[in-house]
Amino acid sequence: MLRDETGPTTWVLTDGKAGDELQALSVAEALGLSPEVRRVKPKPPFTWLMPWGPIDPRERPGAPDSPLALPYPDLLIASGRRAVAYLRFVKRASGGRTYTVFLKDPRTGPGTADFIWSPAYDRLRGPNVLTTLTPPHRVSCRRIEEVRTRPDPRLAALPRPRVAVLAGGDSRHHRFTEADIARFIRHLTTVAESGAGLMATASRRTPHPLREAIAALAARHGGFFWDGTGDNPYVDLLALADFVVATADSFNMIGEAAVTGRPILAFEPSGGHPKLDVYMRELKRHGIVHPFEGRLVGQPYEPLNSTPKVAKAIAEGFNRHRRALGLPDIAFSLETP
Repeated sequence: MLRDETGPTTWVLTDGKAGDELQALSVAEALGLSPEVRRVKPKPPFTWLMPWGPIDPRERPGAPDSPLALPYPDLLIASGRRAVAYLRFVKRASGGRTYTVFLKDPRTGPGTADFIWSPAYDRLRGPNVLTTLTPPHRVSCRRIEEVRTRPDPRLAALPRPRVAVLAGGDSRHHRFTEADIARFIRHLTTVAESGAGLMATASRRTPHPLREAIAALAARHGGFFWDGTGDNPYVDLLALADFVVATADSFNMIGEAAVTGRPILAFEPSGGHPKLDVYMRELKRHGIVHPFEGRLVGQPYEPLNSTPKVAKAIAEGFNRHRRALGLPDIAFSLETP
């Protein structure tokens, strides 16, 4: 079999939304690629027509600062509603040469891209559609194991059981009310008073009162709270945890925690989303997630990481596509599970 040892030219195409771009980059990295990031910025009335299109003519190839500046890539990985029409444009304009990948349900059917990853809780199915329980992300089992052999000294001295606390925040579907914050801190206080070592971090979405309350609790009990100084120890927190406490407002945060193989204790703020409810229910059914009520419960499990599976399926589909075009296979440096 002919093989090309040089990597394919690759675009990651989104509208710049952090969650979408992060997922696309995680898949590209799992393939061993260094993609070029392209961001679309359609304006009304074209945004109103997304995901069906057409693309904003001000962003067509040849236009100043076009995100579709030629040449088209060998591989295009896109995510987000506004990127759908642009992916379809490249698929047609390249004469089918570009292998197109879309992450999540594009809402325009399985024929939108050559390969689609869709979460299991969505209804999209097709011969070119791969579904997994957890989403692709950048936290790999390899990184977890590397950190465990060289632990962050800020965390390694904490008493066991060590508890990673991952605080999300307000979103379109969730709100941390005063009552939610009080309940969450009350449960965390019970854990801290039991002698567990708290290792906490917050996100950009975390409400200020919740952030301050977690920081104060960690300080009172000799724990660790990342205040933004020094290297971000997010993966270290996951790697060194015996238990993970996470707020149930983020698909990605829960999915990343599942790579540890450690019990995940989920705190649910006010609000909710039907798809997130299905997601959490399935993880609970697998014994991965448990409700957080101030007790450390649950047993270790086989680490769950869907990213290598998604990357492997893309690599195989890409090379089938290459063979159909009469081109040699490309050797990918695939991330191991």
